[in-house]
Amino acid sequence: MSGATIPIVTRISHNIIRILGCNPGPMTLQGTNTYLIGTGVKRILLDTGDPDKPLFIENLKNVLQAENAAIETILLTHWHHDHIGGVKDVLNILDTNSKCKVWKYPRLDAPDVYDEIPKPVELHKLTDGQEFQVDGATVKVIYTPGHTTDHIVLQLTDDESLFSGDCILGDFQAICSALFSIFFLIKSGEGTAVFEDLYDYMQSLKVILDKKPTKIYPGHGNIVDDPLPKIQFYIDHRNQRESQILNVLKSNPEQSFTEMELVEIIYKETPKELWPAAAYNVNHHLTKLTKERQIVALIKDGVSVWQYRQASVL
Repeated sequence: MSGATIPIVTRISHNIIRILGCNPGPMTLQGTNTYLIGTGVKRILLDTGDPDKPLFIENLKNVLQAENAAIETILLTHWHHDHIGGVKDVLNILDTNSKCKVWKYPRLDAPDVYDEIPKPVELHKLTDGQEFQVDGATVKVIYTPGHTTDHIVLQLTDDESLFSGDCILGDFQAICSALFSIFFLIKSGEGTAVFEDLYDYMQSLKVILDKKPTKIYPGHGNIVDDPLPKIQFYIDHRNQRESQILNVLKSNPEQSFTEMELVEIIYKETPKELWPAAAYNVNHHLTKLTKERQIVALIKDGVSVWQYRQASVL
C-alpha cells in the first residue's frame, strides 16, 4: 500500500474507520490519520487533526451519523497540533449532553496547556498499560517517548494490531526524502520533525518490535501490513548512522569533534546545503551516545565538542 492515495474516509476493518484530517503538507504528508474505533453506539476517536478543518469535521459528522454512533472517548497520541488541534472542533459537533472525555499522556518537558484544548475541557491523564473498552474493541495504552515526551501508541487487543501515532509512519521512503531536506526546521514549539530524544525513541521502537504487531495504523501515511521488517529497518537505519559517528570518534580517541566536523566526514557525499539538517541529526546521536556514556561531551573555547570515552576520560 506504500505511496497509495489515502481516501478521505476508509473502513479499515469491522471495528476501525479511518478519517483523514484534511490537512496535507510537508510534515503531515497526505494529512493526519484519525481513527474511529469500535462497533457500537459509543466509540473511541484517536487523534483529531489540525484546528479549523471544516471538511474533516463534516466527514467525521457524516460517519457518526451513518454509524448511528457517538464519541465517548478522545485519545491523543501526543501534543503536536496536527493531532490535538481538532479537539475543540470535534467536541463542538457532539451532543450537548455528551460526557466525552479527552485523554493524553502528560508531558515531561512542559505543562499540558494548549490553546487547542481550551477550558473548561479537562485533559485526563493517560497511564502506561491503561485500557479502554467499547463494543467491538479494547485498546491498550503503551507509553513510547522519543518523538515527544508524551507519545503513546495503542494496541488493539483482539488482533494485536497497533496504532503508532508518529512513532512509525507509512510510506517511509517518501517520508525520508521529504523530511531529510527540512529536518533542521523546527515546527513552532514542537521540537524536531521526527524525534525529540533519539535514545528514548530507539527504546520505544524496541518496545513496539517486542509487541510483534500484526499491522500498524500510522498517524500519517498508509497502513503497514508487514510491520516487523519496517520497525527493524527503522532501528537498523539509526544504528548504521550511529556506528559511523562512533567509528570516527574511536579512530581518533585523542581528538574532539564538533557536530559539523563529524558531518563533513560522514556526509561528505551529501550536498552541502543539506549539512545543517544532517548536523541536527548528528546532534541527536551524540546526545544519545553521551547518555549511554560511550562518548563524552566537552566545551572547548566556548564550543560543544565530543570525544570517545576512554578510561582516562572522566
